[in-house]
Amino acid sequence: MVKNKMMMGAASVFAALALSACQADPSPADAPVDMDEQMDENMGDNADDMNDQMDEQMGDEDDHMMDHSGSGEIPDDLEEAQDPKYAVGTQAIITTDHMTGMKDAEATIVGAYDTTVYAVSYTPSGGAPVENHKWVIHEELENAGGEPFQEGDEVVLDADHMQGMDGVTATVDSAQQTTVYMIDFNAMDSGEKVTNHKWVTEDELMPVE
Repeated sequence: MVKNKMMMGAASVFAALALSACQADPSPADAPVDMDEQMDENMGDNADDMNDQMDEQMGDEDDHMMDHSGSGEIPDDLEEAQDPKYAVGTQAIITTDHMTGMKDAEATIVGAYDTTVYAVSYTPSGGAPVENHKWVIHEELENAGGEPFQEGDEVVLDADHMQGMDGVTATVDSAQQTTVYMIDFNAMDSGEKVTNHKWVTEDELMPVE
């Protein structure tokens, strides 16, 4: 009898210990979280999202900057410059950076014209807003008339030397009467041949030394 009681008591203690051990072992759902591993996973997800956003933005920029070459066609009423500083067929150094690889490239003058030139801000069709785009000329604006527009005026663009530009409304950021040039050049960074690029102004060129 005493032996049976001792065996029953031992069995109870064993059961209690077993139950305690089960409660002490956390289930997978309650297991401690590895913070370093979780941070790595979160950073990986964030990095992927940032890369996707950068790719989209670069894609939009590439669309806007897609092709700086042109057909060479000019508006019928655009007047050729009578005595330009840089004659057609001569070379000059570009001092502006409207596009990557443009600055310091040697340009060949394709055309020289006297007009009013505008920097404008606009939103291209299907694209992101563009601020202070240089340049469009007076003859590339719808219903331009004889008088130049002023800073702050709204105009409708009748030009296609940037994608999504033609037909959209723009705001004039600046206006100046000057000689503008259509040029050919090889991009400094890629060596890409750009032909009939529109436009650079006279003060954005300097003589070849």
